[in-house]
Amino acid sequence: MRDAACSRWIDLYRRRPFVFLTGDLGFRALEPLRDGMGDRFVNAGLAEQNMVSVAAGLATRGMEAWVYTIGPFAYARACEQIRNDVCHHGLPVRLVGNGGGFAYGTMGPSHHALEDYGILLTLPGLRVFVPAFDEDVAAVVDRISERTGPAFLRLGRGEAPAGFAVPGYASWRRLTSGPGPAVVVVGPLVGGLLARIDELGPDDRPEIWSLSELPVDTFPEDLLRSVEARDALVVIEEHVAHGGAGPMIADRLLAEGRAPARYVHLHAEVRPGEAGGSQAWHRRECGLDVDSLLAGIRRARFGR
Repeated sequence: MRDAACSRWIDLYRRRPFVFLTGDLGFRALEPLRDGMGDRFVNAGLAEQNMVSVAAGLATRGMEAWVYTIGPFAYARACEQIRNDVCHHGLPVRLVGNGGGFAYGTMGPSHHALEDYGILLTLPGLRVFVPAFDEDVAAVVDRISERTGPAFLRLGRGEAPAGFAVPGYASWRRLTSGPGPAVVVVGPLVGGLLARIDELGPDDRPEIWSLSELPVDTFPEDLLRSVEARDALVVIEEHVAHGGAGPMIADRLLAEGRAPARYVHLHAEVRPGEAGGSQAWHRRECGLDVDSLLAGIRRARFGR
């Protein structure tokens, strides 16, 4: 997704110049953007707190500022500056965290981004974007650029199966239909599930929805009807349970009196001290690999 974002930033800069700040990251990916932007591409060094404050200062002068680093550095190292300098002033700073979830798995828990949007969504006015496919990125970059308030873009690795026709971008998208549970997936995890969904068979095939923007402020009416008519609702995300999309969705459904018959939340887990492994390995360890997801959907339908 990073390459797709870089390409769109180049297009955006040609239409409307902005300032791009990076925390000494983006090697072998952002060079075309650097070469095209000149002195508006700023390597702020390993100083994320300062980088966010500089972006906030630029925004107060009417300049559009994008801030780029890897996921955990984007939300954890600079949390105070995001809260005080950006969100408390409602400034349109565009934060980008590359490598959401377990993407930097081999580097251990310090480099996992598993609490990012849960933490950031406690701050006023901030909206989070989690594209599911590479094809989503251009539309998401444009949407963020049009915002008048702060935003966070969580980039991962596009996992769309070969031959899958990615529908046009929207915050909510129905990707499959079937008589099984309603399934909501946040971000790129949905790609692997789509690649093997036929293994569930026609009677268990779920209705899969992709969710790419948080907080959850509205539901498609078709999704609400599915929740009421089906055996279960399953929410899947590469994020810890606390602060995740699962609790948000459950809270909103309860408030609207549209609770599902059964609710299952499949999510990531933080395991301090655990040795680092690949993203695929960490997903298997906490039940987010495709085999575990398919089994979870089966169990949700029958309540066991």
